[in-house]
Amino acid sequence: MDFKKVKAEPTTITRNLADFSKETNNVYETVVIISKRANQIASDMKEELKKKLEEFGDSNDALEEKFENQEQIQISKFYERLPKPSLIATQEYLDGKIHWRNPKQDTGDTY
Repeated sequence: MDFKKVKAEPTTITRNLADFSKETNNVYETVVIISKRANQIASDMKEELKKKLEEFGDSNDALEEKFENQEQIQISKFYERLPKPSLIATQEYLDGKIHWRNPKQDTGDTY
């Protein structure tokens, strides 16, 4: 996922509750969908950040003092400024970019 192209708000904003129950007719189901997508996004962000920071890691684990790397600091600041995964997932849901299915509804089982 390219986090530079994310159109989500970086801060929390007030939203209309009716927007969240249009497709599912259940606000709680919508919250579950958004939270699962937010977990996926958080996992992707963590892996990507870890890979980028590993490039700067050195094999010198002795008691020597580690020096600050300016590029490493810039990468960390970039990820700190990104919108939170829950805000990205919410925007994706409202834009209709999240596809989901409910296995219980597909098989006809009841809750």
